[in-house]
Amino acid sequence: MTTLLTLEVHYEQDVVQARQRTRELAEQLGFDTQEQVRLATAVSELVRNAFQYAGGGTVAYAVERDPQMFLIRVHDQGKGIPHLADVLAGRYTSSTGMGVGLVGTRRLMDVFEIESVPDQGTTVLVGKPLPKRAPALSASQLKQVRDVVMARSPQNPYDEIQRQNQELLRAMADLRKREDELTQLNQELEDTNRGVVALYAELDEKASSLQQANELKTRFLSNMSHEFRTPLNSILSLSRMLLSRLDGDLTTEQETQVTFIQRAADGLSELVNDLLDLAKVEAGKIEVRPSAFEVSDLFGTLRGMLRPLLVEGASVALVFEAPDDLPTLYSDEGKVAQIIRNFISNALKFTEQGEVRVSAQRTDETMTLSVSDTGIGLTPEDQERIFEDFVQVESHLQKQVKGTGLGLPLSRKLAELLGGSLSVHSQAGQGSTFAVTLPIVYPHATELPAQLQPIAPLKIDHLPILAVEDHTETLFIYEKHLHASRYQLLAARTLAEARQALQQQRPAAIVLDILLDGQNGWTFLRELKSDETTRDIPVIVITVVDNEKQAVTLGADGFLIKPVERLPLLKKINTLISQGNPQTLLLIDDDPTYRYMVKQLLADTPLQFFEAASGQEGFALAESEQPTAIVLDLEMPEVSGFDVLDRLKHNALTQSIPVIVHSSSQLSAVAQSRLATQSLAILSKETTATDQLRDTLIKAGLVLDA
Repeated sequence: MTTLLTLEVHYEQDVVQARQRTRELAEQLGFDTQEQVRLATAVSELVRNAFQYAGGGTVAYAVERDPQMFLIRVHDQGKGIPHLADVLAGRYTSSTGMGVGLVGTRRLMDVFEIESVPDQGTTVLVGKPLPKRAPALSASQLKQVRDVVMARSPQNPYDEIQRQNQELLRAMADLRKREDELTQLNQELEDTNRGVVALYAELDEKASSLQQANELKTRFLSNMSHEFRTPLNSILSLSRMLLSRLDGDLTTEQETQVTFIQRAADGLSELVNDLLDLAKVEAGKIEVRPSAFEVSDLFGTLRGMLRPLLVEGASVALVFEAPDDLPTLYSDEGKVAQIIRNFISNALKFTEQGEVRVSAQRTDETMTLSVSDTGIGLTPEDQERIFEDFVQVESHLQKQVKGTGLGLPLSRKLAELLGGSLSVHSQAGQGSTFAVTLPIVYPHATELPAQLQPIAPLKIDHLPILAVEDHTETLFIYEKHLHASRYQLLAARTLAEARQALQQQRPAAIVLDILLDGQNGWTFLRELKSDETTRDIPVIVITVVDNEKQAVTLGADGFLIKPVERLPLLKKINTLISQGNPQTLLLIDDDPTYRYMVKQLLADTPLQFFEAASGQEGFALAESEQPTAIVLDLEMPEVSGFDVLDRLKHNALTQSIPVIVHSSSQLSAVAQSRLATQSLAILSKETTATDQLRDTLIKAGLVLDA
């Protein structure tokens, strides 16, 4: 901080001089006219208070250079302000008007600090940041500012008063101008508001009429669909009876006629089913039943169901891409299958040769299931028309295939019902790709998936992580992030559930969302950090708003912005739980070359290594050193890795240490199943890459970043 100038206040004209010097310094520092007036007025009020109530004082001007701030300190040695809190709150009333200047000054300034001690005086510090366009000022430049101001002789007090009056008149004129503009604007808003009210009334009336018409249409479709089903089922049953010759043989012509009747009834039945589904969706009567399912299982079901649609000897292949590392979907499996089934059915109908390919991929918190074909494609105009009810695109294949024109409109409505969207990319003559993008977790789920129940039984070798989050899909993602790690998720959708969980278990860390529905996450954070029983539990605030400063101020140990990826979350949890403790890794392997190779692969990490050349030595080191994690080979003389693992998991001192099996053995299904229940991961020495090993060590709770 560099002091520019100090003034003594002994006489009334010193008040005027302080005002002049304030404005002159502000001008030299680059403040505009309006800011100069604000600064001069604020300092004038403070200096007048010092002169009037304390008989005088001092005014010191300074510039703070990081960040650049113009500061003015007014100090007096009077009796102090006895009711300072009431004065600043606007509750104190004085016959002399004392306190009005302080309240006004605080409103004008960006910085306002006051200290008043009875019989020892009052010190007020005010200030404003220098304009953003102002360059960084060096000490020599600030000295030049001071010299310029000091070289000016003080103005006549009457001139200063006249200038102050002119500033006041300009402010009043500006205020009157703004008042006139505000009056005009209010009048325009009133006129506009009347028009908007009239428009809304008309829109409400039309919306009511449309709603009524839509309800009538939906009721008609629903009722008629049900009424059609009985005669249609009768026609289909009678057709099957006739074709099965239950009442005698048919002539060739009769068989042809009955077959036509059956096909027409089948088409009409399909139309009725689509109409009924569409009516239910539009009426809001269709129920979503979310459940957890794997995309690979869905593809397997669809493959078996739709393969009969392929004509024998046809030149079209139906290909299902194997899903790669996709999370479990929590949605209505039946409705998702219906959407994809419609896609595949259309693709097979309008593809003469080539392939129909079904695939899935994840993007952030959603999953996209797509069906691509090499068929006739669509023009840009037709790509939107196909989602209208009963619309079918004209083509040379259209006459050869049956359809209702309701499959795609129904699919779009089902996708929206599940919280997703439907899209199409196509080019005439080059094929089409239909895709549905769905949230990984159905956003309106009222119940948690089984693995996300609030108070879950804790596994012996896992550390509990309490997640306080009201969005089911986010909890589902957290669970997937912590899957196959040394951590186990405890889910709490409300603060009441979180408090209940804390009474039953002490989590290793807490993941807290601040923007909880109808609840204050900040209050809960303060509660955690003020309670002796919970203040030492690391808390990671994860939210959509970047308010890290406030979170840290209230005691949060970490902060992340949504959406959070798996590795950043695990690394943050590992770092907070380790609290700077040494990270140790025990290598149990009879091959010294392999132990050396692992240490070299991890040479850039802060890990400390223990080595054991046999199973017996490894178990003894695990008991005595309590490593953070263990990497274990299976094929060792005398005591095998299987025996070491059994002993580790049945010993109270070592059962919670995560074990990574890293072996070149060819394992049977029984051995893999046995190891899966006792180890964190099973890696192959032949195929494991460095990144995979590091990733597994992070899941084991190790901090690999120095």
